[in-house]
Amino acid sequence: MEVTFRRSISLVARNNGLWPTVTALTAAANSRQFSLSSLTRPPPNYPGHVPLTGIEKAALAIGSGLISLRDPRRGDLIAAFAEATATPYFIYRLRDAMLASPTGRRILRDRPRITSASLNLPYLRSLPANTVGRTYAAWLDREGVSPDTRAPVRYIDDPECAYVMQRYRECHDFYHALTGLPIVREGEVALKAFEFANTLLPMTGFSVFAAATLKPSERRRFRDIFLPWALRNGLRAKEVINVYWEEQLERDVEVLRKELGVEPPPDLREIRRREREERRRRKEAAGAAGAVAGAATGAAAPAASSSSVTGEGL
Repeated sequence: MEVTFRRSISLVARNNGLWPTVTALTAAANSRQFSLSSLTRPPPNYPGHVPLTGIEKAALAIGSGLISLRDPRRGDLIAAFAEATATPYFIYRLRDAMLASPTGRRILRDRPRITSASLNLPYLRSLPANTVGRTYAAWLDREGVSPDTRAPVRYIDDPECAYVMQRYRECHDFYHALTGLPIVREGEVALKAFEFANTLLPMTGFSVFAAATLKPSERRRFRDIFLPWALRNGLRAKEVINVYWEEQLERDVEVLRKELGVEPPPDLREIRRREREERRRRKEAAGAAGAVAGAATGAAAPAASSSSVTGEGL
C-alpha cells in the first residue's frame, strides 16, 4: 500500500507540474536523520552539552564502565562513565557540600579553571620546596603530565553540577600531589579509593575494582597498606572539593595537609624502586651462583677424565 501511495503521489505531481518541488522536498527529508531520541531530547543547556535520554545514559554507563575496567588507560571512557553515573543523586550531593561551605560557594560563584596558564607553572616552580604550588609543579614534572588534558564535561544536564564535575576532574592532580601517589595503575587505584571515601562519586568506587588487574604483590600491598590508608583518610578528611587551590599555592603543604586531615601514605615510588633493586640483586646473585656452579662442573669434568685414563693405563 505504501508503494502504491508513493506512486500515486508521483503521478499526481507529474500531471500537475509539481515533480521538481516534490523531488526537492524528498531529498531534503532524506538528508535528515529522524529518530525518537531526536524528537524527545531537549536542547543543550551549555556549550558542549550533549543531552541524553535515560536509556542512552544507562547504555553509556554500562559500555564505558566495562571497557574502562579492562583498560584503565581509556581516560575518555572513564570520564563518560563518571558523568553517566553521577546523576541523579551523587553530583547533587557534592554540589550541596560546596554550597554548605563558604569557600565552596565562592568556587561555585567564581568558577575558576585549572590550566597551566591560569596557574602560571613557571612561577610555581620558583616557589620554595615546601609550598603547595612547588609540590604540585614538581609532581607534574616528575610524572610527565599536564593540567591541560582534562576532558570537558558533556553529559551532565545541570550547568552548575557540570561545573562541579569539571572542578573535581581538574583538581585530581592536586590530590595526587597532596598524597604523593604516582600515576602508575597502583597509585591511581589507591587515589580513587581515597576519592570515593571523600566524594562518594560512583566512578571512583567502581575504579577500585581495577585492583583485580594488579600483580599479586601489588594487590597484597593495596589490600594491606593503601586501601586502609585511603578509607581512613578519605572518611576523616574535609571535603577536598572545597579547597580553593588557587589561593593555597604559596602555603606550606604540611600545614594544609593537617588542616584537611590528610596524612600522606608510604612513598609508593620508593617502595617500587626498592622492590626493583631487590629483584635485580636476586637475579644477579642467581646468575653468579649459576656461573660458579658451571665453573665447578667444568673443572670437575677434566679431573674425572684424567682419572679414567690413568686407570686404563694401569
